[in-house]
Amino acid sequence: MAGGGAKGGSEITLEHTPTWIVASVCSVIVVISLLFERLLHRLGKRLSKSHRKPLYEALLKVKEELMLLGFISLMLNVFQGATQKICVRESVMHHLLPCPRPPPRAPKKAAHYGAAAFTGVLGSARRLLAGGGASSDYCLKKGKVPILSTEAIHQLHIFIFALAVTHVVLSAVTLILGVTQTRKWKHWEEKIQQNDDNGPQMIKHVQEFKFIQSHFKGHGKRWGIFGWLRAFFKQFYGSVTEEDYTTLRFGFIMKHCRGHPKFNFYDYMNRALEGDFKKVVGISWYLWALLMIFLLLNVHGWYVYIWLSVVPFIVLLVVGSKMEHIITELALEVAQKHTAIEGDLVVSPSDEYFWFGRPKLVLLLIHIVLFQNAFEIAFFFWLLVIYGFKSCIMGKPAYVIARLVISLISQLLCGYSTLPLYAIISQMGSSFKKAMFDENISEGLANWAQNARQRKRMPATNLGDSSPDGEGIQMVNARRVSAMEQGTARLIK
Repeated sequence: MAGGGAKGGSEITLEHTPTWIVASVCSVIVVISLLFERLLHRLGKRLSKSHRKPLYEALLKVKEELMLLGFISLMLNVFQGATQKICVRESVMHHLLPCPRPPPRAPKKAAHYGAAAFTGVLGSARRLLAGGGASSDYCLKKGKVPILSTEAIHQLHIFIFALAVTHVVLSAVTLILGVTQTRKWKHWEEKIQQNDDNGPQMIKHVQEFKFIQSHFKGHGKRWGIFGWLRAFFKQFYGSVTEEDYTTLRFGFIMKHCRGHPKFNFYDYMNRALEGDFKKVVGISWYLWALLMIFLLLNVHGWYVYIWLSVVPFIVLLVVGSKMEHIITELALEVAQKHTAIEGDLVVSPSDEYFWFGRPKLVLLLIHIVLFQNAFEIAFFFWLLVIYGFKSCIMGKPAYVIARLVISLISQLLCGYSTLPLYAIISQMGSSFKKAMFDENISEGLANWAQNARQRKRMPATNLGDSSPDGEGIQMVNARRVSAMEQGTARLIK
C-alpha cells in the first residue's frame, strides 16, 4: 500500500483512516445489499406461490446477471494495478478518440492524457486505489503512458452495471406495458367462452366475414403493396382487433386442439409470453459483442450513435409490419382457396409465413432492439451524471436529443404494439409451445420422456429375455418408445 498519509497531497489509505469511518461505510453498504437481497427473495417467493414459474426463472436470471456484473467489477478492481503497468507510447492514444485531443500542456499533465482520452475528461486521472500512483509512475519512468487509468476503469464498470440494470428494468417495463395492452383481450376470450353457439352452420361468402373485409382488398401487385402499407400503419393503432383475435384463436384451436373448442387461448398466450420474457431479460454473448462494437465506434466525428439508434427503430417497424402482414397473408390464403364457407372462418397457421420459417427469429430481433434501447438510455444518463450534458463525449445536443427520443419511442412502441402482436402472431406457427399445458402436465410429460429414454437404453440382460423373439420384441418396443419421445418433444416444444 502507498504510505505517507497526506504527505505530498497523496490520498489517505486505510491504514490512516479512522476505524469508525470504515465500519460505518461498510455497514451502510451491507445493509443496502441485504435489503435488496431480501426484496428479490420475497418477490421470488410470491412468484412461486402464484405459480408464475417463467417469471420466477426470469428473476433467477436477473440474479445471475447481477452476480456476473459483480464479478466483472471485482475483476476490474483486482487487475487495476496490473492494467496500470501495461505501458504504451503516447502516440497510440492519438487515434479513435471519443473527443478531440486537448491542446498541449505541461509535461506532467500531458503524461496523463492517455487516460483522459478514453474518458473524454481533461485533467489528470484520480487514483482510486492505493497502488494507482506507483503504477502510473512505472510507465512515466519509461517515457510512456498507462493503457487505462484507474478513473477510466472505475467509470467503465459503473457503466456496465448501469447498462445491465437499465436493460432489466426496461425489459420489465416493456412486459408490463404489453400485458396491460393485452388485458382487453381477456374480455374477448370471456365473451367467446360464454357464447354457446350450437345453431345451424350458415354458408357465407368469404367477403361477408369482417376479417376478410378488413385484410383482403384484392389480388395483384397493387393490392400487395397496399397490404404492406396497411400493415405498416396498422401497428400504430389497433394492432389487433376483436375479429383478428377471434379468427386467429379459432385457427390455432382447429390446428392444435380441435377436440377442445373452449380452450382458453388468452391464458395460454400469457404463459407463453412469460416464458419468452425469460429469454429477453438476459444479456446473451452476442449482446455483449454488440456492446463492444458500440464502444469501439464511439469516435469523434463519425456520428455513429445516431445510426445505432435509427437502425433498431427501423428494425422494430419492419418486425411490426411483418407480423401485421402475416394476418393479411392468412386472410389472403382463405380468400384464394374458398368462395363460400360453411360455419366459422378457419385460417391455417404455418411457419412458412415467418422469415426463414423461424418464428423465434422475431423474438431475437425484439431482444436486440430492447438491448439497444437500454444501451442508449443507460449511456445517456451515465454521460449526463459523469461528464455533463455539454461534454464533447456526449455529442451535439441535437443528436443527443434525437437519439433519446427515438429510444423512448421504440420502447413505448415495443410495449404497446410489437410485444402484443408477437404474443398472438408467434402462435401462428406450425407448432405450439409447452405453455399449452400447465406446470404439472409439462413436468409429467418431461419425466415420462426421460424414463422412457432410460428404459430404451437398458441392456437386454436386464429385461430377462435374450431369445431371438425377445430381441424382436425389444426392437419393436424401442421403436415405439422412440416414436413416443418424438411426439412428446413436438408437444412440449
